[in-house]
Amino acid sequence: MVERIATVDAFIANSQAIIEHSSNRACYAPGLDTIYMPPVHSFIDTPGSTATENYYSTLLHETAHWSGHPNRCNRKLDGRFGSNAYAFEELIAELSAAFLCAKLEISHTPRPDHAAYLASWLTVLRDDKKAILTAASEASKVVDFLQILHPIDANTLSVQ
Repeated sequence: MVERIATVDAFIANSQAIIEHSSNRACYAPGLDTIYMPPVHSFIDTPGSTATENYYSTLLHETAHWSGHPNRCNRKLDGRFGSNAYAFEELIAELSAAFLCAKLEISHTPRPDHAAYLASWLTVLRDDKKAILTAASEASKVVDFLQILHPIDANTLSVQ
């Protein structure tokens, strides 16, 4: 069962992202500028993490994709599954989620879906030796952008 974390809920709410909990999978739809999430009750404990960690790390991952919209951080979000562009955006979103989980004090452990992206991430990293630095830089921009959107102390992320 997902235990709600008020500071994280406030962090997400202040982004003003449109989030619908009505899907059978988590995704960001750029054309609709909407994050789709499964219902909160569908997140469960797994051997590596709690339902709460699974829910929030997934939501933060999708919020990172949301930040790539042209009116926000303006990243290219049109890569097809399996392409280097898609893999690179997934790497940015996953690093962003990891950074945000750390800042928001949510334990972030590897999830089973990481394996699905691993091969494509490795291809991107092999093809461009600076890709990890570029992805980490973009992930830092995501964190900075999201922190600007609400009245929270950027160093502690405590509600003011």
